[in-house]
This record gives sequence, C-alpha cells and structure tokens, in this order.
Amino acid sequence: MTAPLHLFNSLTRELETFQPIHAGEARVYTCGPTVYNYPHIGNMRAYVFADILGRTLSWKGYSLTHVINITDVGHLTDDADEGEDKMEKMAAEKAQSIWDIARHYTEAYWADVKALNIRQPAHWSIATDYVPAMIEFAQSIADKHCYELESGLYFDVSTVADYGRLARAKTDEGEGRIEAVEGKRNAADFAIWRKTPPGEKRQMEWDSPWGRGAPGWHLECSVMSGKLLGFPFDIHTGGIDHREIHHPNEIAQNQAFCCTNGLDVPANSGARLWMHNNFLVERSGKMSKSAGEFLRLQLLIDKGYHPLAYRMMGLQAHYRSELEFSWEGLGAALTRLKRLVMAVEALKARVEEPIEQPAGGWTQLRAHDEVGSMLLPHVARFDEAVSDDLNTAIGLTVLEDLLSLKKVDPRDRLTAASAFDAVLGLGLLDLGRADLRLRPKGAAIEETEIEEALTRRKAARAEKDFATSDAIRDDLAASGVEVMDGDPLGWEWKL
Repeated sequence: MTAPLHLFNSLTRELETFQPIHAGEARVYTCGPTVYNYPHIGNMRAYVFADILGRTLSWKGYSLTHVINITDVGHLTDDADEGEDKMEKMAAEKAQSIWDIARHYTEAYWADVKALNIRQPAHWSIATDYVPAMIEFAQSIADKHCYELESGLYFDVSTVADYGRLARAKTDEGEGRIEAVEGKRNAADFAIWRKTPPGEKRQMEWDSPWGRGAPGWHLECSVMSGKLLGFPFDIHTGGIDHREIHHPNEIAQNQAFCCTNGLDVPANSGARLWMHNNFLVERSGKMSKSAGEFLRLQLLIDKGYHPLAYRMMGLQAHYRSELEFSWEGLGAALTRLKRLVMAVEALKARVEEPIEQPAGGWTQLRAHDEVGSMLLPHVARFDEAVSDDLNTAIGLTVLEDLLSLKKVDPRDRLTAASAFDAVLGLGLLDLGRADLRLRPKGAAIEETEIEEALTRRKAARAEKDFATSDAIRDDLAASGVEVMDGDPLGWEWKL
C-alpha cells in the first residue's frame, strides 16, 4: 500500500531503503547556521531540504525527532580549521557583545525559517549550552586519538579507519584545502579545542584541561547529535560543502567516541545515512555575504516576492542537483504557486466545512483512508514520488493533476491537496491570492490607488475610450505599476 522510502546516502553513494534504527522512529540531525551574519538564500536551501525530509518521514508514519544546531562559537573564517572565530570577528567589527551578535542573527534566521514555512524541530541546540559536554567528550577520546600543541588539542585522523571516505578526497598529500600548522602530525588533523593565544582574551572562552579557550566547530555537532539523539542515529543532513571537511571530521570524532571500526558499516560513522543538498547557484556573485546587498530572503520580500515562491522554486528541482537562481525563475515559481493557491481557493468556496488536520498530522495511510476511491491512484503516485529520494518535482505535478480534475467531489480533492501539502509545505489551505502580492519596499503608490485607477480604466475600455484607458495605463507605469492585460490568472497588475 505504501512505497518503500529510498534515500541517497552520501557515505555509500547509493540509494538505500530507509530502515530506522529504532522501530517506528526517525532521528535526524541537521547542521544549522553559524549566527555571525544573516543567512543568504543558498544557506536556506539546506533547511528547506531538511524540512522536506522531515515532512516525508512524518508522511511515512515515523515519529520524528529532528535537531538543528545553532553555532554561536568555534566556527573559524576558513572552514578548513584556520583563521579567526567568525563570531569573535563580527563582534569586533560591530563593536558589540558577541552574545548580542548571536542573539540578533539567531532571531533573523528563525524569522526566515518561519517565512519559509519550515517546521520547528524537536530541539534547537545552542552550541554554548553544551561546552561542558564538549570538554567531557574531548577528554574521553584525548588519550587515544588526540595530541596537544601550543595552539590547542588536535585530533589525529590516522587513529580512525577510513578517514575521508565521505568526501572521497583522500590523497597521499592529504586534504589540499587545509593549511599546514606547525607540529601537526597529518595535514588533515584538526583542532577540537583551541587555546586562547597568550596575551589575548576572547569574549567566549572556558577553562579546560588544555588551557582556557573554546571548542572546535566539528566537536560541537558530534556532542550535540550524540547527546540529543544517541549514537548511532538515523540521518545527518547538511549542505554539500559540509561533505568535504566538516562531516568527515565529525565522523572521525564519532568513531573515536563510540570505539567503532571502519565505515564499511555506515552506522559506525555515528549516523546510518548522511544526506547533502547541492548548491544554489547565482551567476552575479551576490550570494556571497561579502557582496554587500547579498541575496537574503528579506531582499526577495523587499522586491515583492512572497518567500514561499522561493520554497516553490526549490521544490521544482531535486535537492541533489544544483539550482540556479534568477529573478525570472523566481517569478515563474510565484506564478505556479499562485495557480495552486487559486485552484485551492476555488475548491474551498465549494466545500461547506473546512478540512481539519488529523491528530498527529497527515500520513500516507491516513490520506489513503480519508480520500475518495477515485483519488487513491493520485495518493499512490504522490507517495511514490516523495519516497523516491524526495522527488518533490514529480509530487508537484501529481498535486496539479489532482486539482485539475473536474468530475471528482471537491471535498475529496481538497482533502488530498491538504495531505500532499503536509509534505510540500506551501501552506496552500492557509494562503489567499492577495497574500501572494507583496508590496515592494519603496513603492510610492498605495494599492487602493491602483485599484481605483484600474476601475476607471476598465470603465473607459468598456466605453471604448482608449485614449483615457491608455493615459491611465501610462500614469500607472510611471508609478512603477505594470498593468497585465489578458493575464489568464487575473493578476491584473504588479509593482
């Protein structure tokens, strides 16, 4: 009745059937943001992907425990374990408390999470809350797997089996992106505790057996995932950039802590599956946070695009493929979202009682029981799509096919749409057409003025007074309003 869930494991580079470690449960850890700056839309793709994964696991009937961490200490300016702490650097630049910096950018990230309709995880794990546990973890592995230098405590990657298998990047010379540090035994060795240099004082530092300092970025995720989910857990997610250094280092720490052997047994890595979303590509270079007005979600909103248009844009591509961002593509995604919202609005107008979410949310089995028999093939097709490594692109077409049916009970169609949207997360039953038309920042004309002008223009056109009609159109254009004659969706205008 339900398709098996197949997910791509980055560790084995194969599609695998999901088999939970604990029957009926799914435990997932997602590498969260370092809160030193606003997230750009490329960063947010990772959390839309993780949200779709979590929603799919819920759809398949699993009890989900999802953890997303907040890194507020330890992440250096070079992901390859060199440079300054990103948080300390931004606090110095802004002349603010590092705690204030962390709070501000955490709240900004959470606002984007809400705007993109990403479900709240079971736990937001804040790195600084776990520093004592990090010290205990490091102490437990230090004798067998670490050595101390003047700059801190380093992990010796030669002490675990199959280091770098996840990245497929192991060479005789070691990982090329990692800078040499005097005294390191291997090029790929990494710091799990960084001592505060003599004569310096960090805003965030703690006492440890290796001196006063701060934990390494990689240590944080091993500790928080293990504490909250237990080793081994089911799935670890992150952006594909984490696959090369951060996640191999996490795996090495997990192997040391759990005393596991080689990675021919994937669970020895600490997680049964490692999943990674590909990059969002933007050709102008504005994705970088050093680019000034870089592409963050608020910029899209300021230009009049509803944030869920970006979510739709992501759903149209597979999470493992590169996704190219363009304003034209975002506009097309908004139009597609609007078509879905209008179709659902039309069904809601024909259904007397609202569709209620089942207790515990929609699952494939619940959808199968609730919709009419004519729609069961659509439920099966949708289930097959999302069970095929989260193929939301096909899932969207199944939803569109469902909404286009003419001779099926409107309530059944609306029920099925509600169930499908529990996975897609577009908020279709809560949105109206007017919600999708955002006012761009700096627009000089009010919507009431636009509507009044359009009413006068329609009257002029009805009387075949085309001179007046054209004059009104030109006046609106001068105010930044594009009148969309013949728009099949009835949008009529846009700023």
